[in-house]
Amino acid sequence: MKIDCIIVDDEKLARELLMEFLEPHPNIEVVAQCSNGKDAVEKIETLQPQLIFLDVQMPGIDGFDVLESLDHKPYVIFTTAYDQYAIKAFDKNAIDYLLKPLDEERFNLAVNRASERIKADESNVEELISSIRGSLDSSDGKYSTHLFVQKSEKLLNLEVKDILHLEASGDYTVLTTKNDQFLSSSGIGKLEGKLDPEVFIRIHRSTIINLNCLKEIEKHFNGGLIVKMQNGKSFPVSRTYAKQIRKKVV
Repeated sequence: MKIDCIIVDDEKLARELLMEFLEPHPNIEVVAQCSNGKDAVEKIETLQPQLIFLDVQMPGIDGFDVLESLDHKPYVIFTTAYDQYAIKAFDKNAIDYLLKPLDEERFNLAVNRASERIKADESNVEELISSIRGSLDSSDGKYSTHLFVQKSEKLLNLEVKDILHLEASGDYTVLTTKNDQFLSSSGIGKLEGKLDPEVFIRIHRSTIINLNCLKEIEKHFNGGLIVKMQNGKSFPVSRTYAKQIRKKVV
């Protein structure tokens, strides 16, 4: 299981050391590094990592201010030169509190603890979703009318009809609605099987669109097709799936 993480520290050498210490942990993928609290808040809200390594004392917004500013609630390992914040850190449900200069063995223990915690929590979420998924299917049980999606630490009951399009992102899928985006741990192929093919059609190996939210189709100069959605987003139609679109043309 890959765990996305962000490193937040105003010291360049500290960020480089964390990157070095993370090399033996291939399951941890650093998706961003931030040198100040303001940038950290923006990156965390945009990328929504599962884990952050967070310094406490930084110019402007400190580590605790960063956490208070977030809607997304990642798991946190504090990395700081000051021991007086430990109690406050664990009040914020931190997984660990590492003092600088960092000890690699102690760091490895913290990362392993974080990995186990995240894996266990995600397993619990998946079990919960599975246990209630059946009751959210359509009356014939063939296609889902609702999907449970995770947003920060909440599970939201998303109506399938509100999904404009789905895009593959590695092993995950990004579901876009009119006002928001959600990340599903299910691959796009698995989700395709839950959706009514009369409404949701695949136009590319990485894209599924809701026909009810399709605005127009353009013919490209090379004979290809471009679909434009009501939210302004455009997607190319691969030749493999072009027949699906042409069947809808009257």
